[in-house]
Formats: sequence, C-alpha cells, structure tokens
Amino acid sequence: MKSQKKHIATFSFELFPPQSEQGVEKLRLARKQLAQLNPKFFSVTFGAGGSTREHTLETVLDMQSEGYTVAPHISCIGSTQKKIYEILQIYQQAGIQRLVALRGDLPSGMAQAGEFRYASELVTYIREAFGQTFHIEVAAYPEYHPQARSVQADLENFKRKIEAGANSAITQYFYNADAYFHFVDSCESIGLAVPIVPGIMPINKFSQLVRFSDGCGAEIPRWIRKKLEGFGDDVESVHDFGLDVVTAMCERLLKEGAPGLHFYTMNSADLTSKIWGRLGI
Repeated sequence: MKSQKKHIATFSFELFPPQSEQGVEKLRLARKQLAQLNPKFFSVTFGAGGSTREHTLETVLDMQSEGYTVAPHISCIGSTQKKIYEILQIYQQAGIQRLVALRGDLPSGMAQAGEFRYASELVTYIREAFGQTFHIEVAAYPEYHPQARSVQADLENFKRKIEAGANSAITQYFYNADAYFHFVDSCESIGLAVPIVPGIMPINKFSQLVRFSDGCGAEIPRWIRKKLEGFGDDVESVHDFGLDVVTAMCERLLKEGAPGLHFYTMNSADLTSKIWGRLGI
C-alpha cells in the first residue's frame, strides 16, 4: 500500500438531510459537536432514490453559510445533464470545492435510468462541464458491489471512475479490515494510486445494522453477528462491544497505511466522538 501512504490523512463525517423540524435540530447539534473534532469535511447524502434531493441542497447551503467545509453527494441515475448542471452551478457559486459523485438508486416508480447510467459517466460530465473546479470523491466497495457481475467487473468499474477524473474514493463500510487491504492491493496492481479512504459505521442498533448491511452488501462477520445477537435488548452492551470492535479496526487501518477515515455518523455525534477519543486523533 505504498501509494496510500503518500497522502495526508483525511478524516471526515457523513450526514444526511433531515426531513422534520426535530431532525433539523438534531443535525445542527450533531454537526456542532462533530466540528470540534476538526474534520477535513462533512459529506451530505443525496437520499435513497433521490428522495431527499431538495433537502440535500438546502442542508449543504445552510452548512456552507455557517462556515463548514461541505462535500455534497450528487447521484446521476434518473437525472439529466441539465439538472446536474444546475445543481453544480449553485454549488460552484456557493464556493463548494468537493463532491461525492455516485450512480445512486433509481427513484421509486421510475423505469428509465435517465441520461447517465454509471458514476463514471457522471465524473466524465463534471470534468467536461466544470474542469478542475471540484475535488471528486467516488464510492469503492472492498467487499464488492452487490450488483457486480464479478470481482473483476467491479474492479474495472472502479477503474473507469478514476480514469474519468475522480481524485479519491470513500469505501462502503465494512468490519473486515483484510477485505479493505485486499481491495487496495488489487487497485494498486492495476495502476490505481488514488487515496481510498475506509468508510466506518459505528455500531448502534443490531437490527438497524442488519437492515443496512443486507441492503448494501456489507458483510457482518459471523463472530460479530453472534455476539450482537447475544446481547439482545442490552443497548449498553451493544455499544460497548461495538466501540471495542470498531476502534480496534480503525487502529489497524491507520497503522497499516489507510489514508484516513470517513465516519457514517447517522446524524449522531456520540459513538463517532467516542471512537475518535479512543483513537487519540
């Protein structure tokens, strides 16, 4: 992983747009607490199936006006060049300098993919329309995308995104560090030397984690799953065990050359802050 070690470590936090007044207040509190940890940036999701696109724009501009460094997600599936251009123009005028470019999911009830089918096409379009205005992050899947035809096909898809002009990548979350290191080694073996930052999901509720993992293809190792199942409704034990497991994994990732960490915070500062404190970053 020599190429990974050449880059300054990047630590960042992911948030999602709130859809209620209570959610707005929760997000404000979380980002205020997380900002004390001095992250490189906050990313803001685009919503499953484009379900929160308007809220994303509102949240991003609100955070940018408050002085936070924000990297909005932008997904292309089910959209048009015109819509993408309009959003990116707003971001450019607001001083946004970093994007997370994704394929995304087809909005509910929509049968056609739109003008873009893949994230690589979106990256190509952004570079053609806006040059080097934005630092572009893309997604990576250490345990491979659940819709990929094969491991090699998934790797080739990732390569297309980098060759289209992506600067770096953030991975889907995982709990098996070996999968991450193997993925990075595979990328380096085909000449891809961009930073690939591990995505970290603190363990909050077991049922929620299973639902998320089943949907995105992230594996919960059997020993972790069995331990969590054994705790039942004991939330404190779930949190304590999760903090131990995730902190140990983060320590190993950083020690062995990962270029930073990206935390999926679920709009809560508590568990992420505790992991951060244990790591002594």
